[in-house]
Amino acid sequence: MSSPTPLPLGDLSQIGSLPNLSQQKPKVDGFWSSNPIFSYLNNVYENIADHRNSLNLVNPGTIENLSQEVTRSVFLNQYFFTGLRADLNKAFSINPAFQTSHTFSIGSQSIPPYAFSALYATESFFAQGNIDNDFSLSGRLNYSWDKSNISKATLQISKGQPTMLQLEQDYQANDFSINLKALNPSFLEDGKFSGVAVGSILQSITPKLAVGVETVYSAQPSLPGDAAVSYVARYNNTNWIASAQLQAQGSVLASFWRKVADNVEAGLETQLTTQLVPTAGGYQPVFEGVTTLGAKYEYRQSVFRGQIDSSGKISSFLERRVLPTVSVIFCGEIDQAKSASKIGVGLTFETAGSEQLALMQQGLVDANGNPVPGAPQI
Repeated sequence: MSSPTPLPLGDLSQIGSLPNLSQQKPKVDGFWSSNPIFSYLNNVYENIADHRNSLNLVNPGTIENLSQEVTRSVFLNQYFFTGLRADLNKAFSINPAFQTSHTFSIGSQSIPPYAFSALYATESFFAQGNIDNDFSLSGRLNYSWDKSNISKATLQISKGQPTMLQLEQDYQANDFSINLKALNPSFLEDGKFSGVAVGSILQSITPKLAVGVETVYSAQPSLPGDAAVSYVARYNNTNWIASAQLQAQGSVLASFWRKVADNVEAGLETQLTTQLVPTAGGYQPVFEGVTTLGAKYEYRQSVFRGQIDSSGKISSFLERRVLPTVSVIFCGEIDQAKSASKIGVGLTFETAGSEQLALMQQGLVDANGNPVPGAPQI
């Protein structure tokens, strides 16, 4: 079932697969094996590598996707919109993948009146670009050097807003992941770094438990730099996943995902924050918290998402496929505390650039052109 946003930026988890690299051992000979100190260090390294391999550890993913099962699959964060919306998607080929999309909107606070998107992807390369009626540009490039290393670049140019450039490098091995980011990096001011740099590592310590740390460094011209550290943990028990993050500002973010049935998922997220509020006698700590509960029901021709939070906000999202190439979308939100409501209605049309793609959209043939069992004969 396609999502209402045909070309989501930032969700590229399905590109490439991750290899088993920690089982590869370096060859040591000559000076490195004859020297007693280096020989001892090599033996220690090999013993640690053998022990790690015996634990049957798996890649834990990245810190960026720590709670993706809740925030991206169950909750409405990436799907909710207001006003009237129509999407026209056209796929020209599958391998390599080439797709275009036209989005029209009326009365929306987050979607421009018109936007055009294009996507091109191969096994090692991904490119996506968007432009709207105000000529605001955004694009993303990804290149996979091998099955472990992926370089990414994201660019956004909007009228009346600063240009944003983000460079990113992913390294994902057998039992750990390393991610490095740089947002608007520059060395033009006296040769010193300015911008935002982020580094994170997530390491599996058991087949189900992973822990990690993320460091953020921010520096502006003529101002001293500032650094912050966050700690994370993730426990994956196959049919349920729990994660927690202790952020540098003193806030705590915890989530829980559960596979209730084959077509039902549930998610829970709690965020606790603390801040110092100035008073007559100094400062007083104030604690705030928001808890959100959501569920996702996926059927053969429709997907329903609903969520409610502790502030009294209720949201729902429904996507119904009425024809093989046409889907109807409805979403609504009621904020009890503010006595406000929002509503959005949309249509998604999918067309194909070839006869085989059209048959695939109708569910008559598979990706190889073979008839689907149980489908009507062509």
